[in-house]
Amino acid sequence: MIDSTRLAAEFARLAAIASPSWREGRIARYLMERLQRLGFTVREDDAGGRAGGESGNLIATLPARGRECASLLLSAHMDTVEPADGVQPVLRDGVFTSAGDTILGADDKAGLAEIIEALEVVREQGIAHGPLEVVITICEEQGLLGAKLLDYGQLQSRRGLALDTSGTDRLINTAPGANKMRFTITGRESHAGISPEAGISGIQVAARAVAVMRLGRIDHETTANIGTIHGGQATNIIPRQVVLEGEARSHDPAKLAAQTEHMIACFAEAAAAASRDIDGEPVEVRVDQQVVSDYPRMAVGRDSAIVTLVQQAAGRLGRDMELCDGGGGSDANIFNAYGIETVILGTGMNRVHSVDEWVRVSDMERVAELLVEVIRSA
Repeated sequence: MIDSTRLAAEFARLAAIASPSWREGRIARYLMERLQRLGFTVREDDAGGRAGGESGNLIATLPARGRECASLLLSAHMDTVEPADGVQPVLRDGVFTSAGDTILGADDKAGLAEIIEALEVVREQGIAHGPLEVVITICEEQGLLGAKLLDYGQLQSRRGLALDTSGTDRLINTAPGANKMRFTITGRESHAGISPEAGISGIQVAARAVAVMRLGRIDHETTANIGTIHGGQATNIIPRQVVLEGEARSHDPAKLAAQTEHMIACFAEAAAAASRDIDGEPVEVRVDQQVVSDYPRMAVGRDSAIVTLVQQAAGRLGRDMELCDGGGGSDANIFNAYGIETVILGTGMNRVHSVDEWVRVSDMERVAELLVEVIRSA
């Protein structure tokens, strides 16, 4: 049923188009034309201008053919991480890798190729189907920016599949919510050799806070991290200011709130402990924090209509779908927040976000075959 040669050629074309976040113009033009050839009506929204990029999200629609049922959404993202310029996909022994010091782009071009191949099969075999919507987002790798800027009023679907995780025959139905945090600690500068007693080091305050902070795997539902730290001017200056950025994630909103408050409290307590009188003058260490909800949790029931649809389609192919909890955010988190019950389907991509990324053609073929069966029975 699946044309593996056509599928491999499609993936190779997609992977060879450099499309890092904010520079998706070229691949967006290709995808628009490709979906139009498959019979879709395709429009581009205004997310590109609002995000400061070259292209908006693509929203493609195909009317029902021979089946009366609710619309089904298929989604993937068109952007990749860096380094992406000059990608040369290499196929050897059925496995795609990159030829040089770049990512391959299987995240998420494997998903794009699988959707396109499934749609080719549906068209050429005249398979009856309900209304289909394909949404291809920009800037997913930049905090799901494209999905956040999508005009959901243009969509009819209330159920969907986002193709954007590793493995095959693997379905993610839950994923954590996340908060992003930025802490600016301001102490007092002074000469590090002549009068260190007159200064309060922002870096030292930060170190004391982080040293007592619960980070990493907090429990089976919750993680936290301090990911960047910037500060100081020179080795001979007590650093007045330091900026730290971090995150907390949890499948439980109450735990997410508690972990966020814990991280805030660690900085506040370290700042209070470091504040003191210097030369008879009180010097208070200040902590300014910014906490932003990065994305909401998603929790699609194991017995939901979309999970049942995919599991039954897999069963007709003689497969078992592994139902998993996710550890990261994806466009599906945002879709669910807007009332589109969406689960995440594995695409076969491996070692993503690295120059060692790879994907097997046979795995992409397996995913495309499942998509055909889902579309047939939706």
